[in-house]
Amino acid sequence: MNTLNKPTAPAVPSRRRFRAVTPSLAGKLALAAAIGAGALSWQHAAYSVEEARVVPAPVQDEKAGPARLETAVVSGGCFWGVQGVFQHVRGVSKVVSGYSGGAASTAAYEMVSTGATGHAESVQITFDPARISYGRLLQIFFSVAHNPTERDMQGPDHGSQYRSAIFPQSREQAQVASAYIQQLNQGHVFPATVVTRVETFKGFYPAENYHQNYLTLHPDNPYIAVNDLPKVGYLKQYFPAAYTATPALLQVASAQ
Repeated sequence: MNTLNKPTAPAVPSRRRFRAVTPSLAGKLALAAAIGAGALSWQHAAYSVEEARVVPAPVQDEKAGPARLETAVVSGGCFWGVQGVFQHVRGVSKVVSGYSGGAASTAAYEMVSTGATGHAESVQITFDPARISYGRLLQIFFSVAHNPTERDMQGPDHGSQYRSAIFPQSREQAQVASAYIQQLNQGHVFPATVVTRVETFKGFYPAENYHQNYLTLHPDNPYIAVNDLPKVGYLKQYFPAAYTATPALLQVASAQ
């Protein structure tokens, strides 16, 4: 088990002091502006980045089948970063930011941001199981894409819409996901309990176009630079065989 070594800075208080409640896009941009203006120093802000941790591969994985493409749906905080990570995974052909867990009528960003819709910010991953397995995707999800021990929050974002969850697309995916969470908890891989929920899939609803490819399109946004770009770096560092430098960008009418 490898853990990212962070720089030590005795004068820097706990990371939690620098987390901000950002329930909306305006909140995220306000956080970015505060960092950019110096209200939060870059040294301090860096401590809000979630810690990367390489976890063991799942003992139970999906069996290879005749399907050439499959989908997986996961949520792990703000979808900007999660989409960005999986767009750099070999064998993944498409990653869509969106909403899952609630009704179609409430699948809109400002509504989801209230935390009252049942939706979680999620990503839908289309992948080739002959090149990368479902279990391997989950290993990356738990290792570098998010912190699965944080309940109803992720880094600077708080609310049930930022929960850690997996929405299986088949009975086998559900079995793999549940067994993997049990494996990680029984092995005490994390210093706290994995709280990732395996939820019944009710549908996936793509997010507004301006959310798509956000990490690639806005690498200089302080929120992205602090919270999300490091995750892509961790993917390259800890999963070099799975990493591709060319992201699988989503084709949308207007992503900016």
